[in-house]
Amino acid sequence: MLTAAIIKAFQVYGIAIAISAIVAVLIKAMVSITNRLEKLKPVEVPLGEVCPIGPGVPEEDVAALSAAIFAMIGPHHVLHIARTGNRWASGARTAQHSHAPGPR
Repeated sequence: MLTAAIIKAFQVYGIAIAISAIVAVLIKAMVSITNRLEKLKPVEVPLGEVCPIGPGVPEEDVAALSAAIFAMIGPHHVLHIARTGNRWASGARTAQHSHAPGPR
């Protein structure tokens, strides 16, 4: 009875190892294919477009944020940069710094 359980455990582990190996090979293939496809696609850099700047936002901040976004995610457009309401942020800060357990 104990040997049957041991044999069944080895069978289950063997199946799990085989499935894990197949998944790892598929992931590796997908990564290599996507890397090849990305190398083939030319990067289009937007030139000469200026995004509108809202009142009170320094142009240097917009330029720095646009450069950082372009460096991280590629040629996407920043549509709007503006200050938002801080009600949700102050409520979250208050909840985090509270020493009382449980919701308020």
